[in-house]
Amino acid sequence: MIRLAILGAFLVSTAIAGVFAFPTSHLSVSFLDVGQGDAILIQGPTGVQVLVDGGVNQAVLRQLGRELPFYDRSIDAVIATHSDQDHIGGLRDVVERYSVEYFFESGAQSNTSAERVLHTALEKKGVSRTLARKGMRMLLGGGAYIDILFPDRDVSGLETNTASIVARVVYGDAEFLLTGDSPQSIERFLVASVGDTLESDVLKAGHHGSKTSSSLEFVRTVRPQYVVISAGKDNSYGHPHQEVIDTIRSVGATILGTHTHGTVKFFSDGRRVWR
Repeated sequence: MIRLAILGAFLVSTAIAGVFAFPTSHLSVSFLDVGQGDAILIQGPTGVQVLVDGGVNQAVLRQLGRELPFYDRSIDAVIATHSDQDHIGGLRDVVERYSVEYFFESGAQSNTSAERVLHTALEKKGVSRTLARKGMRMLLGGGAYIDILFPDRDVSGLETNTASIVARVVYGDAEFLLTGDSPQSIERFLVASVGDTLESDVLKAGHHGSKTSSSLEFVRTVRPQYVVISAGKDNSYGHPHQEVIDTIRSVGATILGTHTHGTVKFFSDGRRVWR
């Protein structure tokens, strides 16, 4: 049995039958190459699988097929950091192809076709929807977990990027900070409110390496060894912006981009992080 628990103002603890999930003693975090978008597959030491975002289209299915055994058709939880097309466009296909137990969202409303078809798919499959809020903890087994750092409030009236879920994956001394498309205003808020818990080995650069994110103060606070930029090759936005590249280099972090490296995968045994 695999256990998945959410801790916050309430506690929900549910046993999940991980039919095809096998313990490895290692945590793996894969930043999938889905073009101009985000999709991150987290696999805990005891086999719990969490997908954070799903890219813009069905490319996420191809990448999941490369990461998971052909017979594995279950994902314990999906986290949609926010409702923009390049983060949820492929999630309808994920929900239809895989058995998903939990779905977490920020609560910001975009009322786009991508959001509507995703919600319809979730309803048809009977997948419960939960608002992610600061203080929730998702247990990945073996001592690994995901903490939600933001939102800490009702974000239904906020712009979708500003409402992005910020999550921190922790396994012993190894940490991964996932920021969705959070802009610098949220980065400043996080530094001021939870700055002492932001330090992480790996940082996913906000908004695909846009200069609207990854401020120098934030990157210095996180102190990453690696910064992953999830962006499409030759994308029309010019991501990653040179300002962000310069900021990351100034703190001595190694830059890894899906636009140049393809899927970027890390492993951890709770003591160190390696590729």
